[in-house]
Amino acid sequence: MESGLISVDRWRNGSQSYFLTHFHSDHTRGLSGDWSHGPLYCSRTTASLFPSRFPGFDLSLLRVVPLSSWRSLSLRSPSSGSEVRLQFMAIDAHHCPGSVMFLFRGDFGCFLYTGDFRWELDHLVADEARTTLVAAINEFPVDILYLDNTYCNPIYTRFPSRQVAARLVADIIASHPSHDIIIGVDTLGKEDLLVHVSRILNIKIWVWPERLRTMHLLGFQDIFTTDTSLTRVRAVPRYSFSIQTLEGLNLMCPTIGIMPSGLPWVKRPLKGDGKLSGSLLAATKYETIRGQKELQAAVHQFHDFMYSVQYSDHSCYEEIGEFIELVKPKSMKGIVVSSSCYVEPLYYFGRICGANQPPELMPLRSDTKQVRAVRIKSYSGKDEAVVAEKEKKWKRGCHSSFKRNKKRARIQVQCAQIVEVD
Repeated sequence: MESGLISVDRWRNGSQSYFLTHFHSDHTRGLSGDWSHGPLYCSRTTASLFPSRFPGFDLSLLRVVPLSSWRSLSLRSPSSGSEVRLQFMAIDAHHCPGSVMFLFRGDFGCFLYTGDFRWELDHLVADEARTTLVAAINEFPVDILYLDNTYCNPIYTRFPSRQVAARLVADIIASHPSHDIIIGVDTLGKEDLLVHVSRILNIKIWVWPERLRTMHLLGFQDIFTTDTSLTRVRAVPRYSFSIQTLEGLNLMCPTIGIMPSGLPWVKRPLKGDGKLSGSLLAATKYETIRGQKELQAAVHQFHDFMYSVQYSDHSCYEEIGEFIELVKPKSMKGIVVSSSCYVEPLYYFGRICGANQPPELMPLRSDTKQVRAVRIKSYSGKDEAVVAEKEKKWKRGCHSSFKRNKKRARIQVQCAQIVEVD
């Protein structure tokens, strides 16, 4: 496609139409209240969040795109001045509220931009999205797939379903009846986790005021509160979640923290016999192909006060493979270059496109020389640059030497400190 026509999750001037996959801050970098470069296409849920996220934004620029139906767009070629007509469709990405992937087709061919997504195997919403996509690409095979490759590495082969991971979180909470609980979340996302925990344990969940406004915009009216006297379970901004914070809280009241994340943390065996009870046992009913041992591996205790649970809103390696097999693109490119274990999807899945396997893994961009910077969301929804170790230090982590030996790569990742990028 000719440049200067459309931009997806990119907000510099120079395109005629703009498309937003979802409202996580790494996809809105460059948007602001006074942005006015052109019409902006997004889902209805995403559009409803604009007034609170970007006060002063000209809402007349928004174009709400319904799911699963083709829409036409007429543009003008920057080089020839002739009319360029294209069609596009929004498909549920099942990543966070309002998240969609965009499928484009026209004389230029057909390409699919996933944004961030998780299509779990045997999940109703994902199954409906698969059906929509398959029907759409039957006539127009995908030439280029722009893929969420956050976990495009076999060290992330399989995650528990989000429903099962939510039960694991509830089990940790139930196993600490005399403790206050804090759960690290972002300004958008993991609402289903909090709702599941609330329903399983029949409790309200505290959130900070900005998050409560977002919950109300998303239609959650009764589950969440800003009154700390009504609950012992609090969802707090991810950036404030740390061992130091937990140690300070434990000086006042017994408190544990739970970080829901697909990324590994420094692992430590669970105390006692290493088993969880209650809903963990019930969860196995929903994961018939996975055993108790694999489910327990999804829960890591890496400090006296802190647990990590493999709750992921991004597709795991197995799900990415299934998605690529479904789409069968002629070519593809990863859209995530800040992932701690970044790998171009062609390395592992190029055979599906008929491409030769690259000779080496590509864990980092070529311009990343001396330091690595990771973008995370802040309390206000803005970006904060977190500058990490210099080259000499992080070479000891997973970035420096991913080998084809899968076991060795897994060991390296477990030894690295990793920050999740939404």
